[in-house]
Amino acid sequence: MATRRGFIGSASGIGTAALLGYSASPSAADTPVAGEVGAVAVTPQQAKDSIFAVNAGMRSNYATLKAELIKHLSPVIVVQNDAKGGRFTLVTDAGQESVNPVAETFELAKSIAHVPLGLFSVLASYLADKIPNLPNAGRMDAHDLVMVAFNDDKSSAWITPLKAYATTLTTARRNLAAAGLPAALTTSCGNILDGALKFINTSVQTKVFDMASFEAFSASVYPDIRVNMEHAAQAQIAGVQQIMKTWRTKVGEAAWADLYCVVLSQWTTSVLNQNTIIIKDCMNAAKVATHLIDLPGLETPKDPIFTALDNLARIVQDNIAAEMVFPKDTKVADALKGNQDLLSDEILIQLGGSGATAATAKAAPAYNTLSEGMCPVRK
Repeated sequence: MATRRGFIGSASGIGTAALLGYSASPSAADTPVAGEVGAVAVTPQQAKDSIFAVNAGMRSNYATLKAELIKHLSPVIVVQNDAKGGRFTLVTDAGQESVNPVAETFELAKSIAHVPLGLFSVLASYLADKIPNLPNAGRMDAHDLVMVAFNDDKSSAWITPLKAYATTLTTARRNLAAAGLPAALTTSCGNILDGALKFINTSVQTKVFDMASFEAFSASVYPDIRVNMEHAAQAQIAGVQQIMKTWRTKVGEAAWADLYCVVLSQWTTSVLNQNTIIIKDCMNAAKVATHLIDLPGLETPKDPIFTALDNLARIVQDNIAAEMVFPKDTKVADALKGNQDLLSDEILIQLGGSGATAATAKAAPAYNTLSEGMCPVRK
């Protein structure tokens, strides 16, 4: 759904207007000449285009301001969540520096902890499309299951990819001792790999699997997965805290107090993202709510740093615009500053919405003293 924050791309001001198909200002032919009586006759479409051009001009000006503002954002830390625990980039007036601060233990522990999901990904499409008799059966959506179990549950086509994955697991099991992991982590990884290989061998030999047998396997290795999670979390906390401490010393306390952190993540991990949890305790507590920004997306952008700074520039300029464009209505200003669409309250009112947002909207005062029909922003 298009929102206020989504309609402006990274194009230049002139490029934005051209992309939209009309200029940011009316043509000379559509502009009345001083001293003429009445306006120049225009068609309805020309009239509409001249109105559209007003918004194109706004977008052009907005994009120009944003492009220039990006150059002045400092200090900023951009976090790209990845398999290594996150790539951190510090942006200051002096330039950029990037590092993966988390020890390899993080990735190694998570790699083995993901084995049950790896098995499930091979088998899922061959499941029967009926909810199985599992302890959490009531939590499953029947239609979701039908969409995931799209292959014939009588087929044995899953055997070949499962055996291929078993080869990978076997190699990892054989080499595990040489990886130099902590003793407890080595033991838990061995248990997970052994349990997975046993499940695969039984399933391949009998040419049969079901969710009951898979659940028995996953339950048997769950305590070991928790051990792996513990080691991964310890490695990530230590690495992130250390790089934040190092960079805090580098930029100085005064600059650090105004630090922005932008965490790029996928939607599925954007709530209680692990790096966000760790970072917030390393920032100025008074500004965490506004300066620690989770930016979820669908896939990793081609230019993560630009994407983060581009979105941060929008946020920063909206923060200032909100208080200057709507200084008499703090509720509208808050909407412009946040991730709420400015029209959301009005839509809730017209749809008969209830709850705090709609109730607050109905009680909010008009922005200025014009009559209600003339007010540019009605709440």
